[in-house]
Amino acid sequence: MGVLIAAATLLVGFTAAYVASDDVRYLTRAGIEETAILMAREPMRVVAADSSRPKALRDAAQLVLEVRNYADVLGFEAKQTYTTYSDVGRDTLLLVLTASPKSCLCPVTWSFPIVGRIPYKGFFDVPKAEAAARKYREMGYDVNLRPSGAFSTLGWFNDPLLSTAVSADSVELAALVFHEIAHNTLWVKGATDFNESFAQWVGYRSAERFFLARGDSGLALRALDRWHDEEILGSYFDLLLGKLDSLYGSTPDGAMLQQGREAIARWSRDTLAAPFGLALRTVDPVRLGDRPINNAALLGVRLYRTGLDLFEGWYWDNDQQIDLAVYGLVELMTEVEGDQAWQRLRAVVRPEPLPALPD
Repeated sequence: MGVLIAAATLLVGFTAAYVASDDVRYLTRAGIEETAILMAREPMRVVAADSSRPKALRDAAQLVLEVRNYADVLGFEAKQTYTTYSDVGRDTLLLVLTASPKSCLCPVTWSFPIVGRIPYKGFFDVPKAEAAARKYREMGYDVNLRPSGAFSTLGWFNDPLLSTAVSADSVELAALVFHEIAHNTLWVKGATDFNESFAQWVGYRSAERFFLARGDSGLALRALDRWHDEEILGSYFDLLLGKLDSLYGSTPDGAMLQQGREAIARWSRDTLAAPFGLALRTVDPVRLGDRPINNAALLGVRLYRTGLDLFEGWYWDNDQQIDLAVYGLVELMTEVEGDQAWQRLRAVVRPEPLPALPD
């Protein structure tokens, strides 16, 4: 009931400005959608035990409960993450827009109450998302519009696991739960790329250990293969983004810029064919290599695949025990903000070498 009262209060406050402001209309729609999601929450244990639900959903709910319990065993801060489930009634929750100039790996940012400026914008309204993407394309920007099955309220509410985020892939679902719990356990203010890359590492390494503890060596190996590919792709994208930064730093004109981007796209395809592509175990290098250069799409790479070799090196320095490694990082990052996180980690860890690439 409290959620409904809060939502009603917000809507009344917005009414006067609604017809005059796109931002107010956007925030109102987001508030309505979030209210619907929160009101549809059900305890995860109820979903797991309900024989009237599809077996795939019951199995996924049970897996989430077991992963949460194991996170407690590891000493992570599970809190109320994914203790509930919400069916949003559609396949795609929202579309996420990112945009960047073609001559710079520089995100367009949007400003919102509480969270401040962020380098993406989520739309529950498909036509509005497409209209916003079209506006930036017409301005000459690189644009990426992708579906998202989940979003976070950054601790303002106990976010449920959404139906759009439920996956039949047990490894990805387990890694997702560990990823979000990792954010509860360690969050460095002003260090988005550190936080997301840290959680990516925790997600797959914890999933590997979880499945080993269950005696499922097949799924544990799959989790390890996914992490192996994250490391490979992290190194590949470091090279790709470095080449683009060098190109853009030379401030080429229109024709030279286009030629330079095309040349880097060819390099990307060739490099993914060999040696990087030959080392990948779960990712299709041909499909990845066929993508054109798009700064907006590449911006996310820096959030989730930065410094993965440092986290892996820290893991090995802590006897390949993910719980010990996480505890140590929590202590190491005490009173740290922003880029200090990377500086402190680099000062104490030797990066783990890239997994061997085929000749």
